[in-house]
Amino acid sequence: MAWLRSLIQLSVTKSSSIRTRKTNPFPLPTLALIAQFSSAPTHETPRVTPYSGLGPAKQGEKPRVVVLGSGWAGCRLMKGLDTSMYDVVCVSPRNHMVFTPLLASTCVGTLEFRSVAEPIGRIQPAISREPGSYFFLSKCVGIDTDKHVVECETVTDAAESLDPWKFKISYDKLVIALGAEASTFGIHGVTEHAIFLREVYHAQEIRRKLLLNLMLSDIPGVSEAEKSRLLHCVVVGGGPTGVEFSGELSDFIMRDVRQRYAHVKNYIHVTLIEANEILSSFDDRLRHYATKQLTKSGVRLVRGVVKDVKAQKLILDDGTEVPYGLLVWSTGVGPSPFIKSLDLPKAPGGRIGVDEWLRIPSLEDVFSIGDCSGFLESTGRSTLPALAQVAERQGKYLANLLNRIGKAGGGPANRAKDIEFGEQFVYKHLGSMATIGRYKALVDLRQSKEAKGVSLAGFPSWFIWRSAYLTRVISWRNRFYVAINWATTFVFGRDISRI
Repeated sequence: MAWLRSLIQLSVTKSSSIRTRKTNPFPLPTLALIAQFSSAPTHETPRVTPYSGLGPAKQGEKPRVVVLGSGWAGCRLMKGLDTSMYDVVCVSPRNHMVFTPLLASTCVGTLEFRSVAEPIGRIQPAISREPGSYFFLSKCVGIDTDKHVVECETVTDAAESLDPWKFKISYDKLVIALGAEASTFGIHGVTEHAIFLREVYHAQEIRRKLLLNLMLSDIPGVSEAEKSRLLHCVVVGGGPTGVEFSGELSDFIMRDVRQRYAHVKNYIHVTLIEANEILSSFDDRLRHYATKQLTKSGVRLVRGVVKDVKAQKLILDDGTEVPYGLLVWSTGVGPSPFIKSLDLPKAPGGRIGVDEWLRIPSLEDVFSIGDCSGFLESTGRSTLPALAQVAERQGKYLANLLNRIGKAGGGPANRAKDIEFGEQFVYKHLGSMATIGRYKALVDLRQSKEAKGVSLAGFPSWFIWRSAYLTRVISWRNRFYVAINWATTFVFGRDISRI
C-alpha cells in the first residue's frame, strides 16, 4: 500500500500549493507595481535620483554654449547661434520669452497672455530636436569658472510631490543673461503688497486683482469709502512701463468699465506717483503732451516719494496717506541678489563688468549681456540703459561673435585666447516709444536726450507704435495672435472675464 500513501501525500501537496496561489495570486514585484497606481494615501515622499549633469563635451562632439536666462538678450543670442557648430543649453526658471513692450496691454484684456509669450523651443528649434541641446527649467545657483561648470537647481513651483535637486553642467562657452529685478529701494512693504510688471504671471495677477475689486465693490453693503479704496489703482513710477500701464488702464475705464460696471463707474480712478518728471528720457514737448493727455483721461499725477507701503495704503514722504485697492510698482530695475553674490568684476551700479566685446576680461570663455551687465570703468564707456533694444542687439552681436570664434576653431573651452575678436560692440539708440491710451502715443527718434531728431505725438504716433511692435513680435504665430486680439478688442471691447 506504499503507492496509496504516496498518492495521498502528493494530493495534499498540490492542494496546499493551490491554496497558497489563491491567497497570494501576484508575486511581490507585481504587487509593488500595482501599488504605484493605488489611490490609497502614502506617507512616503517620492525619492528622485539626483541628476549628475552634463559633463565636458567629448572628442568629436560639438562645443557647448550654456545660456543662463531667457530674456531679450539670451533669446536673441540663441536664435542667432549656428547650431551646426554648437550645442545650446538654456537654463532658466521660465520656458518662454516675454515680449515686454506689450505686457501692459494684457493686464486689461487688450491682448491675451499667450500673445506676448514665445516658447524657447520655437526661438531655437535645436533645443527641441538636437541630441546635445537642452532646455532645463532651473535656476543657476553657482558658477565655477576654473572648472568651466555651472551649478543649477530645478524649479518646481513649490510642488509638494517633488523636491528641487541640484546638478552641474560643463560649458565651453558661458553666457550670463539673467536680466535684472525690480528695484524697491529698500522701502518697507513693497515686496509684500505691490505687484510688479515684468512677467506674464505679474500681468495675470494684476488682471485678477483688478476684476476682483470691480466685482467686490458692486456687492450690497460695501461702504462708499471702501468702494473708493477698492477701485483706486495706484501706479508708482513714471517711466515708460508705468505710463503705458496707466494709459491702458484709463482707456479700459473709459471704454469698458463705464459700460459694464455702471454701478461703480464713478468710484474707479487711477493715480500715477513719480518722484520727478514722467518719461524723463523723452523730449520735453512729448512729456508735456503726455501729462496733458493722461490728466484728460482721468489719471491723477502726484509728485512724491513713497516712504512706506502697508496692506491697504501707502505713505508718501510728506506724510500723505494714499489708500489703494491695486498697487503696481514700476520704478526701474537693478541687479538681482544672485548677480551681486557672484565673485566677478562689477561695473558701476553692481552689474557684471564686461569689456568692449561683452566678455568678462579676467575669465576665459565667459560673456555677459543684457540688463545684468555693464561696461567696466576701464573701457571708458557709460553703462547702457536697461532697455529691450539694448539687450536684443547685444544678443545679436554676441551670436555673430561666437559664430566667428567657432569657425576659427575657438569653440571648445580655452581655445579662443589667440583668436581675433574683430569689431567691438557699439550701441546706437533707435529711439523710444510709449502709448498713453485713447489711440495716442509718443515717438521720440532722437539718439540721445541732448541730440536733435524727430519726435511725434498723437494718433500718427500710435499707428507707428502699433506697426513697429507688430513687426518686432518674434514669431508669425504671435503676430497673428496680436493682430487678431487688437481687431477683436476694437470691435467687441475688452474681455472682462476673471479666469
